[in-house]
Amino acid sequence: MKITQKTSLKQLAVIVCDHLNKEGIEAVLSGGAVVTIYSKALYQSYDLDFITFADRKKIQKAMEKLGFKKEKGRYYTHPGTKYFVEFPPGPLAIGEEIVKSWSTMKTKSGKLFLLTPTQCIMDRLCAFYHWNDYQSLEQAILVAKKHKVTMSKIKKWSLKEEMNEKFEIFRKKLGFQLKR
Repeated sequence: MKITQKTSLKQLAVIVCDHLNKEGIEAVLSGGAVVTIYSKALYQSYDLDFITFADRKKIQKAMEKLGFKKEKGRYYTHPGTKYFVEFPPGPLAIGEEIVKSWSTMKTKSGKLFLLTPTQCIMDRLCAFYHWNDYQSLEQAILVAKKHKVTMSKIKKWSLKEEMNEKFEIFRKKLGFQLKR
């Protein structure tokens, strides 16, 4: 599939992830791009954060095959799209919790490995919890309103992060009542 200005963030994520996978690089999408996908673009990210343990030279070679150019640091740009791709250092973690499994989204164009909706919410809450990022709180709410998520897992994780008070802010803004 050709990358053009009309390529959506989700389509680009699938193209990149599927290509990397074919090159022997397992990469999982995290961050704001996952919010864009799960919120059906109610929130729009412009970067795709893929977490992988692959060698940086192998990543660069694979990305160049797709027409991406390496910029400063971990960023890759493509002349056909406004979105850019980044490879933050691993491991894939949400706060102190290492992510060992994730979702696989299958499309006609290929496979996309990404955080589950529950993990996506936890990822966004992590920014709210530790950096008081209220935009990330709103992103977590967008995803929670569109998907079935495991609130008990989010609460348990929040307690491990020692963020029960901020979890309660999230829960109340969402309007969700936990069973006791």
